[in-house]
Amino acid sequence: MSIITVNILVNASLDNVWGSWTNPEHIMNWNFASDDWHAPAAINDLVVGGKFVYTMAAKDGSFSFDFSGTFTELTPNKSISYLLDDGRKVDISLEPFEDQVMLIESFEAETENTEELQRMGWQAILNNFKKYTEQL
Repeated sequence: MSIITVNILVNASLDNVWGSWTNPEHIMNWNFASDDWHAPAAINDLVVGGKFVYTMAAKDGSFSFDFSGTFTELTPNKSISYLLDDGRKVDISLEPFEDQVMLIESFEAETENTEELQRMGWQAILNNFKKYTEQL
């Protein structure tokens, strides 16, 4: 299985980046890949063994799905690992750099979409995350 890595440099404090990434109220403001989608619901039990469910939906109501899994490792303000419900592993790390934070996300590719399409989608979500978090 291929591993895809995306990243973004966020102009915000480590605490703000962590909070924006993990707080459901924040997640609903950035966890979608394009402006015609939104995230109407987010549940996040941020403990090892805890579950998360983030709903992503087309704004026109034509389609929605839940992005969900179980946390396997957590180090506050540093890293998160989880298993998606389909068994794929995702690793996220936060690396402070002066007054910015590099967020690096690596995930096992699925087989339904091309790797390039997956990379573009996950990167678009990171771009939304950056834009939202830098406005906090």
